[in-house]
Amino acid sequence: MTRQLKNIVILGGGSAGWMTAAALSSLLNPEHVSVILIESEEIGTISVGEATIPDIINFNRMLGIEEDDFMRATEATFKLGIEFIDWGRKGSAYIHPFGSHGVDMNGIDFHHYWLHSRAGGNRRPIDDYSLCALAARDNRFALPDPDPRKPGSHMRYAYHFDATLYARYLRGYAEARGVRRVEGKVETIRQNPDSGYVTQLSLDHGQTVEGDLFFDCTGFRALLIEKTLGVAYHDWSHWLPCDSALAVACEHAGPITPYTRSAARPAGWQWRIPTQRRTGNGHIYSRAHMDDETAHDLLVTSLPGAMLGTPRQIRFKAGRRDSFWTKNVIAIGLSAGFLEPLESTSLYLIQEGVSRFITLYPDASLPDIVRDEYNRHMRVEFEQVRDFIILHYRTTERDDTSFWTYCRTMPIPDSLQHKIALFHEVGRAFRYEDELFSKASWIAVFLGQGILPKTYDPIVAALPPKMVSESLDSMRAAMLKTVGGMLPHGDFLRQYCPASLP
Repeated sequence: MTRQLKNIVILGGGSAGWMTAAALSSLLNPEHVSVILIESEEIGTISVGEATIPDIINFNRMLGIEEDDFMRATEATFKLGIEFIDWGRKGSAYIHPFGSHGVDMNGIDFHHYWLHSRAGGNRRPIDDYSLCALAARDNRFALPDPDPRKPGSHMRYAYHFDATLYARYLRGYAEARGVRRVEGKVETIRQNPDSGYVTQLSLDHGQTVEGDLFFDCTGFRALLIEKTLGVAYHDWSHWLPCDSALAVACEHAGPITPYTRSAARPAGWQWRIPTQRRTGNGHIYSRAHMDDETAHDLLVTSLPGAMLGTPRQIRFKAGRRDSFWTKNVIAIGLSAGFLEPLESTSLYLIQEGVSRFITLYPDASLPDIVRDEYNRHMRVEFEQVRDFIILHYRTTERDDTSFWTYCRTMPIPDSLQHKIALFHEVGRAFRYEDELFSKASWIAVFLGQGILPKTYDPIVAALPPKMVSESLDSMRAAMLKTVGGMLPHGDFLRQYCPASLP
């Protein structure tokens, strides 16, 4: 007989806690399953301006959230991709856009036609054939055209928003659906002496909370998964050497761009994330190659507008847990692992952790095979995202600082080495095990970083150069015409989802 879970406890708030609470509340009947979230106002969260990827749209839709309402409440803007400056070499710039480049023809990826055209003298970068990249560079935006025959149907987007406001928005959603929030800090954690399962949390004001299943959303403290259950951490800092960040907001100084900006710096990189009210900025760097004071000065002197507040220091170590789900504790968010937000995957990994649990939703016996499958999936997710981030560092040509020399010459995982070699030799890229990043994403970064294949598809190579060139010109002309009909991004926001009054 199936025995149902009765009490689920989420320890910690912030984006991780409230995304977990919101997802569970959207599916579970509070009369059958109690969901309690414990957080303390005295414990801060790692909350910065957040950039996302398109998968966040699926998460919000699962919750039944109206896009314009959510965007007003979180001061959100649209995001069409990420601009990378000085990454491949100093003076270089490219956009990793959402969506595709051009249109695949005869079952062959578009970039092979672009390579053929380039061999014939075309010097336009491949992102000149991306609708999202063209719209981003022109600071324009439109929702996707519902007609699949039109170029506008290829628009794909995500958001920039205030992470604190997003957590607050999801808190309102979850509490309206029966999640109970408890204020307090944990003083004592009790475990079953035989199984080692966590059974009860005692709080500083005397209250005790019992649970069948616990989500650890306590951030880098990892109070349950590490401090209580002792789950080890896989350190990836030899591949991702940045270990510190400074974050601060500033006033807008120009149009609100529909893309994230990532500029390489002497010992790391700097982000720029525009929300409707301000621009979020951060400098991620390696303390082995730059001291805190220099990193601080570099950040504040390169802000695009007047600084709002004081830069906050964040320390971290890239890596993941040996096990994400151990006994009756599941680590979500920073307690599960950390990968720098170079490709805006932080909220995605939270979303995927919660979603995978829901697809495997167990009975109260918590079968080992369910835990094993969850851990297998999350391990693959973290490692695939890890490889994509390492790609940006390893394929640089820069040798102007010790940091970039280290990144350019460091050994990398075999899984990534294979992908780089395959593309460099024959221009092929594949998507493995339903991985997050599509072929188009890998191709955008390969080419943007300066990796040009030695050869390209033989079938395309046999085509008349004039025919290929005319096809590309026609595609680009249609895209430019579509972009020209879009509103400026700021005007679209004012019409569609102006931020709520403070």
